[in-house]
Amino acid sequence: MPIPKGLRQFLDPEQQQAWLDGEAIPPDGDRSESLEQRFKYAARFEKLLRRPQAQDVLAILGLYADTCIPIPRTTERFYWSVSCLPSTSDKPLTRVNASWMELFTLLPDSPSPLAGEGVSQGEAGEGPGLRARIILHLSDFTSGGSPDPDHLDVDLLESCAVRPEDVSHTIWRNGKGILIAKVRGPASIRAFLAHPHGLRAIRRFNLTHMNRGRNAYQASHCYSVADAMLGE
Repeated sequence: MPIPKGLRQFLDPEQQQAWLDGEAIPPDGDRSESLEQRFKYAARFEKLLRRPQAQDVLAILGLYADTCIPIPRTTERFYWSVSCLPSTSDKPLTRVNASWMELFTLLPDSPSPLAGEGVSQGEAGEGPGLRARIILHLSDFTSGGSPDPDHLDVDLLESCAVRPEDVSHTIWRNGKGILIAKVRGPASIRAFLAHPHGLRAIRRFNLTHMNRGRNAYQASHCYSVADAMLGE
């Protein structure tokens, strides 16, 4: 009998399905930690805390860990990880990964075009310049689960945010059926994570990649950010 890999080592298919459907929350275990790894990114975390988006970033990541990652303490670093101010060209604030795949990225953003036109940032769904990139299966947002990008239900995608204009998207036309949702503003990011359809789509994508095996981004895991995500 083959040895289970990835998340299947901890949760069988029935347990994963129950979590995906919101019917059960599996009991989590304890965290394992490397002090060397913790100190490696401590300075970056302090730098993140000085960014104007820091409060929203940490609060949103806490929501993400609580609702979008199964047994996050048991699987921390080795089956998912979070990086702090990773050195990539898009200059993100934080990025969550599993296996070889990006799952969820928070980035700085310019103020909403509506701000300054009689609409406050809060009313416009905007905080201090924050946007998210959420990677999803395209079939979760197409009519009938079709793999055809032309069947994308844009209204459904936009309904996951506070305002339709807070959501844009890109489709990876590489035969892998991946949808990249781009959400602007802390309010709409939170709304997307809490929306029943949006949350289930995020969970399904995360299960796919946490089941692929060990996380390739272990070396960039920032325990200080993970502390905030896990409420510790």
